[in-house]
Amino acid sequence: MEEKPAIAHEAVDHGAQPVHHHHSHAATSRHGHGHHLLTVEDLSVSFLMYDEEAAATRAQGDSRADRGRLGRYLDAPQREVEVIRSLSLSVHEGEIVAVVGPNATGKSTLGKLLAGLVKEDGGTVRVEGKKLASGRRRGRIWYIMQDLDSQLFGESVRDELLCGQKATPERTARADEVLDALGLGALADRHPATLSGGQKQRLALGVALMHDASVIVLDEPTSGLDGKSMRSVGRQIEKLAHEGRVILMITHDVECAVATRDRVLHLRDGRVAQDVPLRDAEELLAAMR
Repeated sequence: MEEKPAIAHEAVDHGAQPVHHHHSHAATSRHGHGHHLLTVEDLSVSFLMYDEEAAATRAQGDSRADRGRLGRYLDAPQREVEVIRSLSLSVHEGEIVAVVGPNATGKSTLGKLLAGLVKEDGGTVRVEGKKLASGRRRGRIWYIMQDLDSQLFGESVRDELLCGQKATPERTARADEVLDALGLGALADRHPATLSGGQKQRLALGVALMHDASVIVLDEPTSGLDGKSMRSVGRQIEKLAHEGRVILMITHDVECAVATRDRVLHLRDGRVAQDVPLRDAEELLAAMR
């Protein structure tokens, strides 16, 4: 699959203080009915993929010595696969949506598309009513991948929040405020690689806060975390939603999704198969099938 590399970030909370963010929209009740902050219409994208079946068939008739898996790939024809197909959705400010579905059904691709890390073939994405091309969505919609170690680049925890920006006194003070709110203030001078999984989650979410992202897409935010850290992730997600942000949470974690959810968006074959309010674990498990 030919994709652009994604950049991402994410976090958790251990008795943290609220962040005094600089968001453009007012905070909204989790279960209230604010305006549609995120609107997606007919979003589509295709990728060129190697046809493994054709490669295997061709290899069977190859009179030359066994060329191995790589050789078969080099000889294989490519085919265009539509990964996201005319997908539409709307999400209110302050809403948390669990994005579920089988593997290889387009969940992570959707997150990268929304964040502008992959360019769509068709369709539109609007944030607060404004249509934004892929390049203009970067920063407004923040995608946090599952593999945090490949997403943290700073020489220190504080530096991670300032990466790509001039370290003015104002921004440094803002970074320290965010770190304190996420319970990472005492670790500001540590290297990100030395942090625990839960601390890395908090740090990555801190980067999203530094960019004042209106929409945060979390890809498997509780993967590899113990129960305590998983609950902390859930609390931090709740805080961000209460501040008025939209949270899309790609997850296979029933406990985390049920604890923080408003809706479940079930993807199948690149389309929305189901989009319903989520009330209990049984509904989520049914949607994941």
